Amino acid sequence: MPVVRRLLTATSALGALIGVGATWVASRPRPDLADPTVPDPPPGLPPARIVAVPGHGELFVREAGPADGPPVVLLHGWIYPADLTWWTCYGPLAATARVIAMDYRGHGRGPRPAKPFRLADAADDVAALLRHLDVSPAVAVGYSMGGPVAQLLWQRHPGLVRGLVLCATSSTWTASPRMRWGWRLIGIFQVLLRVIPRHWWERLYYAQATGQLPVPISQMINPDTPRELLELLPWIIAELDRGSAEDVAEAGRELSRYDARGWLATVDVPAAVLVTTRDSLVPVDHQRDLAARIPFARTFDVDGDHDVVIARPEIFVPQLLAAVRAVLDAS
Repeated sequence: MPVVRRLLTATSALGALIGVGATWVASRPRPDLADPTVPDPPPGLPPARIVAVPGHGELFVREAGPADGPPVVLLHGWIYPADLTWWTCYGPLAATARVIAMDYRGHGRGPRPAKPFRLADAADDVAALLRHLDVSPAVAVGYSMGGPVAQLLWQRHPGLVRGLVLCATSSTWTASPRMRWGWRLIGIFQVLLRVIPRHWWERLYYAQATGQLPVPISQMINPDTPRELLELLPWIIAELDRGSAEDVAEAGRELSRYDARGWLATVDVPAAVLVTTRDSLVPVDHQRDLAARIPFARTFDVDGDHDVVIARPEIFVPQLLAAVRAVLDAS
């Protein structure tokens, strides 16, 4: 069995080499950069506060708009907490609505319970916040992973939801081979989140945004990303660094298990679906299938990729406002 022994020896050596390399990367001190960047947030973020909700922990919440306006709760995507998903939309929506946004557990400044991340728990946290603030029923606006959270919010707490606006999202996240294989690699992604230092992530994002990275690390940054957004990369990386690698990875596993196709036909509130027509993360046909499964859902096309909410707000925000307005008028 000399061949087997050689294979085992080579495998052990490779594993040891990877372990040594990971330890070296993770244990290196942060370099003293000649031109350090300060993660200044974009101007105009609405006021934030910590809201203690019994049984759900301390929730990081942003609020904007008139107190007597129709409530709109913004539900962020996977990995990207509320500010990173919605900062371009706070002001425009707040002109006519009471806007509420929060970070999920394990994301951004959200709570860190010991139990695994579950989409249903995230929806229950949102419901508890709406009850605590006494602002329901609200229009639930979900982006990407926020779509399933919004769908579950209606399913589990129907009295709290006035309507649904689902953006760049789907009813299931395993309908294509690419998605299924992607979720199988979530463990590797979790390790990378833990091991790679923050300043390396910043350099990788810059490299991707300037077309110098052969393999993309994010669907929210690409070579077409505007210069003004690239200037916010230190803030973006700092905000991403707030999340828990374990919770973010488990949230990805949760998406791989999510399938609402069996019950979306029972949705009984006005709904709108914003389809990002050049989306390289959530297939367009999945987004249109989502709209077809919800009775009388209106569709609004947005000519952009999955990052359109932050990369091209000039085309996303008007469609979002139109969708929210349509849902409010129909409810």
